[in-house]
Amino acid sequence: MSEQDRFLNNEHTRQQLAIRNRQLAALNNAALAIAAELTLEKVLKQIVDSARDLVGAQYAALGVPNAEGRLETFVYSGMPTELARRIPHLPEGHGLLGALITDPRPIRIPRIADDPRSVGFPTHHPEMESFLGVPVVAASEVLGNLYLTNKRGADEFTEYDLELVEMLAAHVAVAIQNARLYEQVGRLAIVDERARIGMDLHDGVIQSIYAVGLILESTRLEIQKNHTQEADALLESAIVGLNDTIRDIRNFILDLRPHRFSGNLEQGLSRLVREFQVNTMIPVNLSVPTDIVALLSTPVVRAIFLTTQEALANIARHARASEVSITARRVAKGVELVITDNGRGFDPSTIKQAVGHGLANMRARAEELKGSFKIRTAPGKGTTVCLTFPIQ
Repeated sequence: MSEQDRFLNNEHTRQQLAIRNRQLAALNNAALAIAAELTLEKVLKQIVDSARDLVGAQYAALGVPNAEGRLETFVYSGMPTELARRIPHLPEGHGLLGALITDPRPIRIPRIADDPRSVGFPTHHPEMESFLGVPVVAASEVLGNLYLTNKRGADEFTEYDLELVEMLAAHVAVAIQNARLYEQVGRLAIVDERARIGMDLHDGVIQSIYAVGLILESTRLEIQKNHTQEADALLESAIVGLNDTIRDIRNFILDLRPHRFSGNLEQGLSRLVREFQVNTMIPVNLSVPTDIVALLSTPVVRAIFLTTQEALANIARHARASEVSITARRVAKGVELVITDNGRGFDPSTIKQAVGHGLANMRARAEELKGSFKIRTAPGKGTTVCLTFPIQ
């Protein structure tokens, strides 16, 4: 080997070492940045941004599957928001993404379209060629999968890219677990405080007010012996006011009680209805057929539960209703949820973007899942909330 060849060989080696040192430094910085975040949403976003930069990918994403193997959460990086909005739906865990979910082993291929597991892309989805997929695993539990596509400046991702992403995935698993624990601790603290406030209200304030009500009732009976219309009217007004206060505090306690949703819509709605009826004494007709529930994706099921919870809270606080109906049915555009009460209704034009009624939350949930939201109400005419969700 000539002196020039040796020089060129050494120079190439130095360049490769410099590149690897920069990559390892980037990996270290990415791991530190991810570990510094405690909010799960921010952790997931930091992960996909770091993974994309680490190996020079045009696009990166992190998918989190649910118990049925469908992608429950999907966070992406590198794709403009305007373009992402034009895509009909988020990935559902088919093709190569599904292969990584069912068999959590790394996948590295130069061309997606040539792989027999590929199922193509939906309308408006950008073209993607090379692919690198790595599972995020902690104690044999798959927390998610990292997906990277379109290696910049090369036809495919390298073995070294795979090693780097696998090292990042190990840090990611710890970061996700830490973020989950942080959120669980925060939720437990809120739950404990809510339970304490609710108990204090029920055992203290309500019992005291109820006792005053009994005294007023006894007083009215005594006054009736020397009856005066004015005294009787004042006492009647006081008793009505106390009963209204007791009802409002019961509704407040109802709002304070945490409602955990396990994923079973029928059980969740039944629990909401039972508690609503106990606290308000308003009968509810609940009709959500099992065959309808079977058509719904996990995000839609959760949206229906939260929407029903919000609607019942509105009825308890504002409607003065004597009857409520909750029904779900199949329609041309998907599944329709209708919640109706025969209460006093209201003028929608007086409610700014649903302040105090939670209507903005209902609308946002429907639109987020490409559904629709409608409300029909008028003073003295009751209220009907109608949401339609597409079947995915």
